[in-house]
Amino acid sequence: MKKLAILYRGPLESCNYACPYCPFAKTHDDSVAHEIDRLALERFINWVKAREHDYRISVFFTPWGEALIHRRYQRAFVTLSNLAHVDKVTIQTNLSCRLDWAEDCDKSRIALWTTYHPEEVPREQFLEKVYEARERNINLSVGIVGMQAHLKEIEMMRSILPDDIYLWVNAYKRVQDYYTDTQLDTLKAIDPLFPFNNVSHPSFGKACQTGEEVISVDGKGTMRRCHFVRKPIGNIYDADWEQALKPRTCSNQNCRCHIGYVHMPHLGLDTTFQEGILERIPETYRISKTP
Repeated sequence: MKKLAILYRGPLESCNYACPYCPFAKTHDDSVAHEIDRLALERFINWVKAREHDYRISVFFTPWGEALIHRRYQRAFVTLSNLAHVDKVTIQTNLSCRLDWAEDCDKSRIALWTTYHPEEVPREQFLEKVYEARERNINLSVGIVGMQAHLKEIEMMRSILPDDIYLWVNAYKRVQDYYTDTQLDTLKAIDPLFPFNNVSHPSFGKACQTGEEVISVDGKGTMRRCHFVRKPIGNIYDADWEQALKPRTCSNQNCRCHIGYVHMPHLGLDTTFQEGILERIPETYRISKTP
């Protein structure tokens, strides 16, 4: 059976945090916007259900806002993880949500890409959620944006987290030569994969699995290779949607984001992450395996 990973980003834009570097911080979708998002999510889930005889599917929710505080996304995890042909359900989240819903999931199929925001939540409060997730046997990674103001907090978080939880650092690349050599050494010691994130990978003309084995889908079903190549390649709700899946080389000059460059074969990160590639968990850190 063919495999397909889907990065789903619906209409949701609201977030309960106010991170200064994020354009969607503290935005509030009204009831109409939430209903539009709910209907789009429901339609997408029904589409995944209908693929049971054709594909093994992994779903990675990459919302603009914080989705997991909403029951509809919690229910999506429950529904999707209990489908026999779904290998993985994961999401980018600030971990401010409740986690009891996970008990109704097939937990061998779910994982969380969590981000710690020091300006928005006390460290102890965030860690309580991390420990709860581990007690519930939920795979997760923990990450922080590598702002210089947060470097001491990053070191502190690494010293507190259990060794078997991967702590990733997203490089701040909006300022050239942002880090000193000493800071670079420190961040590499904390996250050995930080050097991959701290560069813009030349990608034009290079092979990438996006558009063939990995696609980006929005709330209307529009398919793109990934979030960073804006040209549509089809729509999952069209009868001929599969015709869009084919090998392509990258049309962008550079790839700057983990969820993009991780799918470029020449970097070899598929070997590093294996089953944890969507949730950003290297294989050596996983606490359970998908079927």
